[in-house]
Amino acid sequence: MSGAVEGGARVLGVVAAAAGGVERWFVDGLARPLAERGWRLAITFTPSAARWLEPQVPALAALTDLPVRWTSRLPTEPKPHPVPDAFVFAPATANSLAKLALGMADNQALTVLCEALGRRTPMVVVPQLSADQAAHPAFDGHLAVLRSAGVVLAADHESVMRELDRVAPLVALGENRGNGATG
Repeated sequence: MSGAVEGGARVLGVVAAAAGGVERWFVDGLARPLAERGWRLAITFTPSAARWLEPQVPALAALTDLPVRWTSRLPTEPKPHPVPDAFVFAPATANSLAKLALGMADNQALTVLCEALGRRTPMVVVPQLSADQAAHPAFDGHLAVLRSAGVVLAADHESVMRELDRVAPLVALGENRGNGATG
């Protein structure tokens, strides 16, 4: 299945980890503006983010025709999301960034992100962590790995649109299409 849908809308994988404040800005500050720009949203949460954002799932469901997910499916169940044309990971915690850089897909959110990196799907990531976490000796190396895979780092959730526009030429080329992946 391709990320394209009837009418040409592109599928945007939107992943959120549990970082302070996400419950206040995720719906109106990120998901809604992305949907208004014509993206079909495939939303996935880390397990902790799901606990924080579960009360907002109805509002998110109103923005997309795809299920909001945080658990993996059973092998006998169909894949609920098409393969996204691009990804936004906001916010991304120190824990999730390290896992993504190391290829550790230990939850549904990290699984879709790790697969996307393997396909070299355009990805914008918004790190949200403390100064002490950023000073960890391994952190710069994790960011270097992600940058080498083509990840664009955004300063905050407000800058996602600008950074997503920077990766839009890759999305327009459909560089991750035709790879046989189905989400």
